[in-house]
Amino acid sequence: MKISLVSVPVQDPLQAHEIYTTKLGFETKQFDSNASLAIVVSPEDPLGTAILLEPCKGSFAETYQKSAYEANLPIMGLEVNSVDAEILRLKAAGVVMRPELDQPKWGIENVFEDGCGNLLMMSEKLP
Repeated sequence: MKISLVSVPVQDPLQAHEIYTTKLGFETKQFDSNASLAIVVSPEDPLGTAILLEPCKGSFAETYQKSAYEANLPIMGLEVNSVDAEILRLKAAGVVMRPELDQPKWGIENVFEDGCGNLLMMSEKLP
């Protein structure tokens, strides 16, 4: 068994699709603006786990999203080749980094805002 699809709560899937593809660097797997359906994948693994940008406005997921954000809890971890290079790329794209949340003793580092109400974290690929 392997993970094929994960859901990330967002207020507006169409806006989230724009952010995830233009700023964060994901690619579109499926997109239907009329249905507010947006699914993205890593360009490094387009057949791997996909992210469903799930509308949460007015649902229980909105409470979850807000609570996780206010508690400074990243909802997803991402793996990158070079954290330093990715931080520079994300900053240049206007992504807000949250270095004040780096707490290595907890294993939480390199936290950033996805621009859609969530915190994400990244770690470097192991050799």
